[in-house]
Amino acid sequence: MAARGKVVWTGRVISILAALLFLFSAAMKGRGGPEIEQAFTHLGLPASMRIPLAVLETACAVVYLIPPASVLGGILLAGYVGGTIVTCWRVGDPFFVQIVLGILVWLGLYLREPRLKGLIPVRRYDESGNG
Repeated sequence: MAARGKVVWTGRVISILAALLFLFSAAMKGRGGPEIEQAFTHLGLPASMRIPLAVLETACAVVYLIPPASVLGGILLAGYVGGTIVTCWRVGDPFFVQIVLGILVWLGLYLREPRLKGLIPVRRYDESGNG
């Protein structure tokens, strides 16, 4: 397999793992239960937001996995992750996991989506240190 093919497959694997985390989170919200309600109370969110958030999270993850819509899905997931970071920050919870998840979303997308290479070029420096 060519180096380019390995990079794309690495991006796909990272993307699938990130999407599975979102889908697992959505499934937990959909399932409900006392621990989920306790988490919502801790975060200051009404329990009535549980299902709408599960649907939103699922929709964003699915859009992210559809190749023609993957960039839109990445933007939507970045917004979702931003909301989770602010929510955790507001109540004093650590938000390192959310930051890592956001990085994984964009790393996976960058590696599998050639359209992003033109928008976010990685500069390579020659021996003199010039780009």
